[in-house]
Amino acid sequence: MRLAAIVARIAAVAATAAMIAPICTGTIVASPPLPRHEAALGLEIRGAIGPATSSYIQRGLTVAQQRGSPFVVLEIDTPGGLESSMREIVSAILASSIPVVAYVAPPGARAASAGTYILYACHFAAMAPATNLGAATPVSIGGSEPAPPEQNPASSGKSAPATESGPPMSAEERKVLNDSIAYIRGLAQLRGRNADWAEQAVRGAASLPATQALQQHVIDLIAPDLPSLLAQLNGRETRIGDRTVRLDTSGVQVVWMKPDWRTRLLAIITNPEIAYGLLLIGIWGLLFEGYHPGGVLPGVVGVICLLVALFAFELLPTNFAGLALLVIGAGMMAAEFFFPAYGSLGIGGLIAFVVGSLILFSGAPGVQVALPLIGGLATVGGLVILGIVYLATRAARSPVVTGTQAMLGSVVEAAEDFAARGRVRYGGELWNAYSAAPLRSGQAARVVKVEGLTLWVEPLR
Repeated sequence: MRLAAIVARIAAVAATAAMIAPICTGTIVASPPLPRHEAALGLEIRGAIGPATSSYIQRGLTVAQQRGSPFVVLEIDTPGGLESSMREIVSAILASSIPVVAYVAPPGARAASAGTYILYACHFAAMAPATNLGAATPVSIGGSEPAPPEQNPASSGKSAPATESGPPMSAEERKVLNDSIAYIRGLAQLRGRNADWAEQAVRGAASLPATQALQQHVIDLIAPDLPSLLAQLNGRETRIGDRTVRLDTSGVQVVWMKPDWRTRLLAIITNPEIAYGLLLIGIWGLLFEGYHPGGVLPGVVGVICLLVALFAFELLPTNFAGLALLVIGAGMMAAEFFFPAYGSLGIGGLIAFVVGSLILFSGAPGVQVALPLIGGLATVGGLVILGIVYLATRAARSPVVTGTQAMLGSVVEAAEDFAARGRVRYGGELWNAYSAAPLRSGQAARVVKVEGLTLWVEPLR
């Protein structure tokens, strides 16, 4: 009987484990575990979109398909991010065999820039009250201006004229703009949404609040919370490939999949300010090790930080001219410590450091080094350089106390009578001396010249 009870308990535990195993994949937080067909998967985009976000969303969509989730809820609150990561996310959504619901939430959230493309790619689009989307102009063409007020698409759904105010664009910038317009119009036509406003979001950096987005058929519905969203989605249909899928959300709960440690680590490393800091630590660690061999720890830390920073810069939109200026500037400022050049090395290095920091990244929403951080480092560096210049100048003005220069003007005593060449006492030592005037033993004289081990002296009057 006891053996039978143990076997039955093991079987029950195995059945429970088999039920919740798919839910645990990818660090999913759920309460309580639900049968496969009743649990929709929830993913979230928070902050700037980068490689970590792309990896997380792609893995989440794969998990949802493996579990057989009826649909995926993608909660969005982002200022935008990298175009390459955005396109990877869009491609994963378009290839998904289950519907993806974009939900801009909570109130106060936004789906700006790259977030707008992702929302347009999803099968269903919803927003919470007091949210907004738009401003999808590619930042790399940063010279373009929004459309004039009378053409602002927030108040009209018409497309803009071909010519808009603002600085003229280069051929490369126009190619990027037209490519982005074609891309988002294609997504809008695929999902049956307002393609004209989508173009305005790219061409004129237009934005819309939730209510106007619904009126202009940019989104499908407004939902203040998740239960309201599920209720309004019930019975809606969408096309996936060559089949029509009808959502049945009755009794369905959303199980949220949180980013795992790899995603969180990648997000930390690819944070522009973290990568920037790792680069500086790596440079200064290697410089310190070079000037003080044998320390080991600064060199080890420097190499690790530098390699991790270079990995992050490979994933980020890095301007390598800015990176080179930053490295050279940091090296020149470090050289000022060991080879004082009265500020010429330090000031030149500081200028290169600041310019390199400002142009380090090509430009994308949320992918930049904070100006206060650059300003703080530049201020500290400038104060240190001024301190070095002050100390070097004061040292140059101080009298020489060592070497042959310190002997000039010193008083010596003749050790014997001599008319031209003889010996004198200086600092308790006997030195060969030459004098144009005769000297008597014990007579004081002044050193006027030093040649090797011979002192040229003249008698004191």
